[in-house]
Amino acid sequence: MEVIPTNVEEINNNEENNKIVEDRLRALTQTYVGIEKPLKGVAGCESLQDLITKLHCIFESNLVNIEYVHHLMLSYKSNPREWKKFAKFDRFRYTRNLVDAGNGKFNLMILCWGEAHASAIHDHADSHCFMKMLKGELTEVRYAWPSDTTTFIKNNADIGKLDECEEEYDGDELREIGRSTLETNGVAYINDKLGLHRVENSSHTEPAVSLHLYCPPFNECSIFNKKTGKRTKCQVTFWSKFGEKRNKDAFMDTVPEDK
Repeated sequence: MEVIPTNVEEINNNEENNKIVEDRLRALTQTYVGIEKPLKGVAGCESLQDLITKLHCIFESNLVNIEYVHHLMLSYKSNPREWKKFAKFDRFRYTRNLVDAGNGKFNLMILCWGEAHASAIHDHADSHCFMKMLKGELTEVRYAWPSDTTTFIKNNADIGKLDECEEEYDGDELREIGRSTLETNGVAYINDKLGLHRVENSSHTEPAVSLHLYCPPFNECSIFNKKTGKRTKCQVTFWSKFGEKRNKDAFMDTVPEDK
């Protein structure tokens, strides 16, 4: 059972601790590049709930072992019976469905990709992004940052639409630096130091489902035009939370994101 702070001093202390964790996590994006396999001799996860429980234990500390977080994401084996209640699809776009809010220190979510659905090219707001395939395949394309990183503001900019920032802009085309296909139970890792990316379900016959962990969590990022490199700020939100679909009108005021 979660303990609710009962006085101002306790609330302030919790906020200060969260800020410490957030700052340390953001600093780690400058050096951490990921691991390819689970750590030898280290216990993994037996279920989705086990993963969530272990993540909460990790993020209770001010010193988060990000490599161990990666290990847990790698060790979890997809079981549709565990995650299907969170998997909410939309006919026209991919969706972000919150599984666990991580007490404000991380977000764990399931993204559902219909046939040919894709994200815009985007960054990750100085956060760590772990992407694990639960079903199907996704193509990840990575890009180098543009030379001009000036951020533009556009109402209702949408990370769910390709090349959303289409207004006239004199810039260079983004340079592709990597391309890979993520299969079931595979895990991809990215942070802003490693570049930008775009994620796509290339299949025209099969949907895809992926599990994403973002730490620290964020509610806005930047999307980029492939042809010009133009950077536009974008608000992000959820299609559903904890297995319950959100009010459609509320959803339409904001925009889902990738990741």
